[in-house]
Amino acid sequence: MIGFYDYTVVLTYLSLISASSGILVSLSGPGHPYIGAFFLLFSGLCDAFDGKVARTKKDRTPAECSFGIQIDSLSDLVAFGVLPACIGIAMLRWSALMVLFGNRCGLPWRKRLEMGLSVILILYILAAMIRLAYFNVTEEERQKAEDGPRTHFTGLPVTSTALIFPFIMLLQYVIPTDVTPVYFASAVFCGVAFLSPIRIRKPGWRGVLIMVGIGAVEFLLMLIGVVLKC
Repeated sequence: MIGFYDYTVVLTYLSLISASSGILVSLSGPGHPYIGAFFLLFSGLCDAFDGKVARTKKDRTPAECSFGIQIDSLSDLVAFGVLPACIGIAMLRWSALMVLFGNRCGLPWRKRLEMGLSVILILYILAAMIRLAYFNVTEEERQKAEDGPRTHFTGLPVTSTALIFPFIMLLQYVIPTDVTPVYFASAVFCGVAFLSPIRIRKPGWRGVLIMVGIGAVEFLLMLIGVVLKC
């Protein structure tokens, strides 16, 4: 059987499984965006530690290292590119503003607006793919020139959306108006930030633990919100 299956790739595989589950759940029936967000948070948790776990194996072959880079980016494209887009589509199905717009302007205009917003999500996925492919190329070149993990990222890491989008969705529990427009505005911002030349310092263990803590708080608050709505 081709591929690698040791402990260094388990978290990456779990991230992809979680993301795929989140896509199916988000788009099933009338749409379940808030349940999909739980899978997004779990994928973010897996990604926070997959690289650190992989580097604990000191005898990795060049093929194993290259394989790890490739599957990490492929998994990230699904988890932090496609899944947030599917959550956005599910939010359109739930959106009170979209229902109001359809009632006032008619169903054809609502469909046109939905198509326009869907284009935003498609471009968001494209930006995420370009960002990840660029990372793969530069990371392979960097590993040939130097040892150890990188210290900076160029452009906003796509994995940051595991915290950004759930935070936007949590606003729905404290803001009486529909936050769907804010979600799509955030998708535009993230897509542009993915491709921007800004340099962002890669977080160390302390930074990773802080982000995991933020994700845990978002998870609990969202769980409370879903339970109270039920």
